[in-house]
Amino acid sequence: MLEIRSVRKTYDDRVVVNDVSFEVQPGEIFALLGPNGAGKTTLIRMITDIIKPDGGQILMNGQPLAGSGRTKISYLPEERGLYRKVPVLDALSYIGELKDMGAAKSRAAAVALLEEFGLAAWAKKQVSALSKGMQQKVQLCSALIGDPELLILDEPFSGLDPVNVQILEDVLRRRRAAGTTVILSTHQMNKVEQQCDRALMINRGHMVLYGTVRDIRQQYAEHAVLVEGGEVPGGVAGVKAMERVNGGTKLSLERGAAADQVLRALLDRGVTVKSFAPVVPPLEDVFVHVVNTGAGLDQGRSGPPTVDEELARGGAR
Repeated sequence: MLEIRSVRKTYDDRVVVNDVSFEVQPGEIFALLGPNGAGKTTLIRMITDIIKPDGGQILMNGQPLAGSGRTKISYLPEERGLYRKVPVLDALSYIGELKDMGAAKSRAAAVALLEEFGLAAWAKKQVSALSKGMQQKVQLCSALIGDPELLILDEPFSGLDPVNVQILEDVLRRRRAAGTTVILSTHQMNKVEQQCDRALMINRGHMVLYGTVRDIRQQYAEHAVLVEGGEVPGGVAGVKAMERVNGGTKLSLERGAAADQVLRALLDRGVTVKSFAPVVPPLEDVFVHVVNTGAGLDQGRSGPPTVDEELARGGAR
């Protein structure tokens, strides 16, 4: 579906995106992660052909990103923008027409989206009359109209209450089932764990993590296991420390001790074991660790632009 090959972008002498390569597979929800200033927005703008890379290639379905390929991509930026003094239905229909859908088809698609998002009763209201959360849903509708092959969403959960978050999650699942590919850029790591198949994290323009969400978390697994069941006695071979955690017992293992050996030692001691699993950190903890330690960063003259550069060039988030 989408291939990014050694893409690079510089502003003056500042490298904002440095030799980034990854693939997004058809029908997956792919997370693009990174702290503020990492280069995510610059990367998205290159994928959508708003700006050109200084080096590397961006391919859509095996072809360079140009012409008709761009019409298959829809982008919801973090900075929202709606025609506030226009009725909701008219605003969405207009966006559909901009995508060459034709007036009748655009209006029908807009009506269907408003029904899907629970906004049908507001179709004839001006956008300015809607709450912030409702406006956010209209903005999401504007990205979905035209059934794009690739949907890029930048902080789509912002401004949504839990009910509307659930609506959006259901919409994303249905779109994926229908074959739409989604790139999700968000700081809500719990949503990434729930929704995304794979992820890329960039920091200071560099790739620092890339793979399935599960594998990324496993990379930072502790040398420890969580046991649920009976009471764990002291002096178990291979265990250097014990701690009660969330109704179970966390066993920190000695260097060189294998988890299966510890499990066998527990069973030999007569401990009832209902569950036995490695201690894997949530993605949020991995994110914080990688950012704070600079893990994965190469040496060299790179990083986000200065404040002045960011203001002058529209930002590199």
